[in-house]
Amino acid sequence: MAEQKDVLILGIESSCDETAASVVKNGREVLSNVISSQIDLHTLYGGVVPEIASRKHVERINQVIEQALWEAGVTFEDITAIAVTYGPGLVGALLVGVAQAKALAFALGKPLVGVHHIEGHISANYIEHKQLEPPFACLVVSGGHTHLVVVKDYGEYEIVGRTCDDAAGEAFDKVARAIGLGYPGGPKIDRVAKEGNPEAIHFPRAKVGDNVYDFSFSGLKSAVLNYLNSCEMKGEQVNTADVAASFQKAVTDVLVDHAMQAVEEYGFKKFAIAGGVASNSALRQAFETACAEKGVEFYRPTPVYCTDNAAMIAVAGYYEYMNGTRSDLTLNAVPNLKLGER
Repeated sequence: MAEQKDVLILGIESSCDETAASVVKNGREVLSNVISSQIDLHTLYGGVVPEIASRKHVERINQVIEQALWEAGVTFEDITAIAVTYGPGLVGALLVGVAQAKALAFALGKPLVGVHHIEGHISANYIEHKQLEPPFACLVVSGGHTHLVVVKDYGEYEIVGRTCDDAAGEAFDKVARAIGLGYPGGPKIDRVAKEGNPEAIHFPRAKVGDNVYDFSFSGLKSAVLNYLNSCEMKGEQVNTADVAASFQKAVTDVLVDHAMQAVEEYGFKKFAIAGGVASNSALRQAFETACAEKGVEFYRPTPVYCTDNAAMIAVAGYYEYMNGTRSDLTLNAVPNLKLGER
């Protein structure tokens, strides 16, 4: 019997402010993971400027892909298929990656696989947890999304809870700006909160009436702003570390509470987190404790695989490719792409 050939996927990611490329072998082994970040540039503006992000992607994408191939020790000819994020994200940024992937697929005669960005985040868990296979529950928490997802199979998902307003990462950014920490908010609040008392200020934990698994963070953000305004009016000094710690605790409590309720009701013994906010140390610790108490296996990617990267896109692309998914050259950027849509 002929030996089965390795499947090498070139992943391309450009949905926001990271230009990334990666080569992944057989869906689980990362041969290279190159990320060109624009954080320093966007920090000047207090957040991501879409037009600047798109221009930087155009400047960097060729070098990033070349470096990914070089670090993996492979050539374009060795690549089995090309996977690219086509949504959701910033439309101009997405278009750079999609156009590049289509050009390569056409020129090289290689299959093209369009990948959903959130599917990529979920798939990041497969990189370091070789034993993890569906079904399991996964909480995706990032700057643009807060989704509680049932992963039924590779490429098959059901969203059981989502945010009704701000995503958790968006709330982190807005609160960080309000307390003078600047951008990016998540890592800065995580760092400052370690010096604060999480019980110092009681901020609300929102419940959404229609669906017990849904989230709402706009009220919490408003409560923090009201607290800051109240202190200013009374001439009271604000303890930034206490505000950061108390806010972070409020977000963490809600995320853990809803996720663990879903795990219990659906009877899952495996639970994973994904997305940029999944690199938050307090959140990781809270889930570790909660899962241990319930006897649930807890999976989380290393922080470098939580934030946007192309390895996760290549992994998701591998499973889509093996499922027979192929995109043609009409593939376009879909900034509001829903999970499970094609």
